[in-house]
Amino acid sequence: MDYWATTMQDDCYLIAADGWKAKTYRIIETNKKGKEVDKGWACDLVPKQLVVNRYFARQQAAIREQETALESVAAQMAEMEEEHGGEDGAFAELDKVNKASVSARLKEIKSDKEAKEEAEALHAWLKLCTREVDLKKTLKEAEAELDALAYGKYPTLGEADIKTLTVEDKWMATISAAIHGEMDCISQSLTQRVKELAERYGTPLPILTGKVADLSAKVAAHLQKMGFQP
Repeated sequence: MDYWATTMQDDCYLIAADGWKAKTYRIIETNKKGKEVDKGWACDLVPKQLVVNRYFARQQAAIREQETALESVAAQMAEMEEEHGGEDGAFAELDKVNKASVSARLKEIKSDKEAKEEAEALHAWLKLCTREVDLKKTLKEAEAELDALAYGKYPTLGEADIKTLTVEDKWMATISAAIHGEMDCISQSLTQRVKELAERYGTPLPILTGKVADLSAKVAAHLQKMGFQP
């Protein structure tokens, strides 16, 4: 019911009004200076990601690989900064660790033979920084290319394509994911409940009765020693 209220109801209104049509529109926002800025595009009935998933999975996978590579480089840079960030580290003389400051420091110690290790660390970081810049540029270009491919795909979509994207890829996929998520929650809840019951009733009643009798006898013996008579 939540999905009907948030999404499917609006989709049905669109279909009832316009038929099975996937209309794109530009997202125009007004900035602080009062100027209108184009923030891209969208489609209410068939969101961009659905078209990408079905028709441009290869390009999307390539972008995911580039994102992973970028994250790896960023992690290596952060690790180097932490490793060489102490008082005696290669970055100790830098106010900020960035391309400009590292390049400037390398010029300062260019002729200093005693700063060989520092220079090696700075060069290694600078190489990673260059790699990061290149990856960001490549990633941005790939995302722009994918965005253009997806945008250009909409006019070619027929009614059957739009039905498939809307019903199967959007509605059914979302409902299926929600059902499986609810089933997982119920399964985890039942598992936890069974575990609690197993712990609670793991000891047979005769053993519990015997333990109670033994404890009662010990308590009675202590009471007798203290002068209490039953």
